[in-house]
Amino acid sequence: MKLFTATLAASLLSLAACQSNTTPATTSATTTAAPAVAVTGKTYGAATTSDGALPLAELPKALGNQDSAKVKLVGTATGVCQAKGCWLTMKTTEGKEMRVRFKDYAFFVPKDLTGKTVVIDGWAHREIVPVEDLQHYAKDAGKSAKEVAAITKPDEQLTFMADGVLVQD
Repeated sequence: MKLFTATLAASLLSLAACQSNTTPATTSATTTAAPAVAVTGKTYGAATTSDGALPLAELPKALGNQDSAKVKLVGTATGVCQAKGCWLTMKTTEGKEMRVRFKDYAFFVPKDLTGKTVVIDGWAHREIVPVEDLQHYAKDAGKSAKEVAAITKPDEQLTFMADGVLVQD
């Protein structure tokens, strides 16, 4: 019996040692972190809760040097598509807007979310946003033709593709 137990323990240790450590730190951080704020309210898209949500200010740390990471964040909506609620924005710690789009364009959020606390669950990305997209977003946000025309170069931004959004009551 002792030999069996020792063999089993050795096998389990070798299996654990062989496990790939390719999972980004953000994945484990999002599943073990205490919620930044307990948020209850209405969910749009995939059901989500505030359990394990990181404050938006933690996103740079969660991303590290990666181009993308699966993460759950909590923060304040700073803008919403006024055409139909097909995206929202949140301000990063650098003062830039991060656009949150919705997976497969499968759901929309209310157009009056500005200033409300939201939990977003999905994938954060670093990407270069083309001029055409930036102009389209500016139009959707209700910017003037002059403001839209002033957008003449692409911009490196943090973006987010949400599976689900929880909006605080």
